[in-house]
Amino acid sequence: MKSRSTLPWLLAGLALLIGLNLVANPAFLKITVQDGHLFGVPVDILTQGSRTMLLALGLTLVIATGGVDLSVGSVVAITGAVCALMLNTGAGLAATVAAAVGAGALAGGGNGLLVARIGIQPIVATLILMVAGRGIAQLLCGGQVLIIANPAFEFLANGFVLGVPVAPLLVVALFVGTHAFVRRTAAGLFIEAVGDNETASRFAGLAAARVKALAYVFCGACAGFTGVLTAANIRAADANRAGENAELDAIFAVVVGGTALTGGRLSIMGTFLGAILIQTLATTMYYRGVPPAVAPVPKALLILAVSLLQSEQLRSRVAALWRRKEAAS
Repeated sequence: MKSRSTLPWLLAGLALLIGLNLVANPAFLKITVQDGHLFGVPVDILTQGSRTMLLALGLTLVIATGGVDLSVGSVVAITGAVCALMLNTGAGLAATVAAAVGAGALAGGGNGLLVARIGIQPIVATLILMVAGRGIAQLLCGGQVLIIANPAFEFLANGFVLGVPVAPLLVVALFVGTHAFVRRTAAGLFIEAVGDNETASRFAGLAAARVKALAYVFCGACAGFTGVLTAANIRAADANRAGENAELDAIFAVVVGGTALTGGRLSIMGTFLGAILIQTLATTMYYRGVPPAVAPVPKALLILAVSLLQSEQLRSRVAALWRRKEAAS
């Protein structure tokens, strides 16, 4: 129930941001139809934010176990390179996507092995791949930006189905499936139990190490699919820029969404809304002409504001001060 209590504050922050945009531009939420396709700022937010949403989805399970994965941005670069190499050698679309997602899952499995089996701190274990991953992607690309010319592959990120962009549809489907899996099976309870108290969960009979490792595998698979969407969107594999700093936005979305960094609590819906909030802010700054060098400042302020609103301790102290003020008057 605690994970749900943060959603109203998150929705309030999103509504406030949208309201400010509507004041500046009444057509901010306008959606038009051109050639049977939907266009507009809300569509752009969902399309451009779909990659952050996908990374954040995987990170939600990892963070709920009390861990973190800093390597997802580098995994995006690696799997984008895998896509370029396979497509440029004549591989089919299904095989390419499967190889990229598999490479991501393998990278996540390596992180899970270091964290769950060997006992290395998550921030250290995933920092290794975060640093080395860019080099691996550079080796795969031969130090070049590999161009991808494959209409079927590009369709995954830039195509439309019944007028709706494909990428958000795929990501929303994954969110719905993951939410159903963690809430309608015991998986969510296992993840939260391991994150809340790994020792107690192990004594209760849970395979805590396996749960943690599988969370990292899932996170890596999500990063692998994000690499597919990224490469399809830019029609190339860029080992230097693909997924750059993407892990930060994804972690922000997870934390703002109500998943506890200390573990033991997760919110799939909160992560989804948190990613939309982050992308809405990024889109707002783009339309307001905020320089890229300054952009992280309002993003940090927004995240701080929403986090403070979600803090039960802060709200309790404010309420206590208000009651004392009323009593004094």
